[in-house]
Amino acid sequence: MTAPELHAAPIPQVSAVKPPAIWSGNFRLYFTARSAGLLSDAMLPVAVSAGLIAAHHSTSTVGFAMAFLLGPFAGLVLFGGVLADRFTARRLMIFADLLNLTTRVLLALLFFRGVDQLWQLYLLLALAGTAAAMFQPGAASTVPLVSTDVQGANGVLRISEALTTLVGPPLAGLLAAASTGWVMVIAAVMYAISACCLLALRLGPVPAPPPGDSLWRNLVGGWHEFWSRSWMWGVILIWMAFTVLSWGPLGPVVAGQVIAREGGTVYGLINGMFGAGTVIGGLLAIRVKPARPLAAGAVALFTFAVQQFAFAAGLPWPLLGTAQLVSGIGISFWGVMWATSVQTQVPGEVLNRIHAYEVAGSVCMFPIGSALAGPAVDALGATRVYLIGGVVTLAVAATLLLSPPIRGLRRVPDGGAVASGH
Repeated sequence: MTAPELHAAPIPQVSAVKPPAIWSGNFRLYFTARSAGLLSDAMLPVAVSAGLIAAHHSTSTVGFAMAFLLGPFAGLVLFGGVLADRFTARRLMIFADLLNLTTRVLLALLFFRGVDQLWQLYLLLALAGTAAAMFQPGAASTVPLVSTDVQGANGVLRISEALTTLVGPPLAGLLAAASTGWVMVIAAVMYAISACCLLALRLGPVPAPPPGDSLWRNLVGGWHEFWSRSWMWGVILIWMAFTVLSWGPLGPVVAGQVIAREGGTVYGLINGMFGAGTVIGGLLAIRVKPARPLAAGAVALFTFAVQQFAFAAGLPWPLLGTAQLVSGIGISFWGVMWATSVQTQVPGEVLNRIHAYEVAGSVCMFPIGSALAGPAVDALGATRVYLIGGVVTLAVAATLLLSPPIRGLRRVPDGGAVASGH
């Protein structure tokens, strides 16, 4: 039986007992929970895309499916941050895991029976996106509570995400060739494991907002904290353009083109190569701790365009996989630099809400980009969509480097106090 979390006055974000390096007992449980959930997350887009394409649905249908998954996440993650403050992050994450478990069971039944009513699929994907919105704020704010080496912990978690991205898509592609329903069964089991590990966590008092504040006041307070950090909202504004014009359309377009030409198994393997790249990027991020993390991450982000130009050139799939590998290294390194900057530069009592704002800004354009993928291909052709995305990626990385608040942000030393400055 674990002790319940208690809200307390703002305190430094460290565990009650200093953990041995990264791998404390709490971090092992958290790592297991996140790995199980991330494996399920990695399988879902490939499984749904392969299932729809195999059933002769169009690229536009795949894009709309991804939009229904990401739309509720982008719209509700702000409330997830406030609710995590009110009910503690762990409780909300367990609730989200149980909701995800339920949606995967229902998705399994739907795909076993056959998707003849798309609204049923869209509804279940929207519920999955809602569960993700409830989970995500706590996923970030829990890291400083289970490890004093925040960048190292983020690097390990990024490697876990990479490995699940490496294993999940090929596994989903192989199983979806027989039945997408079996992918959903495995995903449901993974969410059950995650919920059990989170239930076993032993966390001391966690930072909380002032008692008696309303939901609206909490949201407004989080917004003020977010907007007071120019490096943070600067990245988010730039990222919004990136997601709607580059990253958002990429997934559905690749799914439609590669699955139609090579099949679901090759599509899964190509995605797996991207996962292998993110493993390498995570390992690199554990070792390399630049004084200016966002500047270093922006340099790495240039490599994301490699895959887009490779797809535009129509290269054979082994070379496409190599391009995915290179791009995965860059986006993974950027991700660790960004996550660590947010978690170490923001006080614990507002971290859930600030993280919710930055996540909402990061992904709010994804549904639009996904929904526009099919019409863009119809109007411009896949090659031009890839080329536009690649040029946008290069412009985004350059803009990040040209912004003084972003380029100049300095790293907080390991184990140092959480900064309160802007």
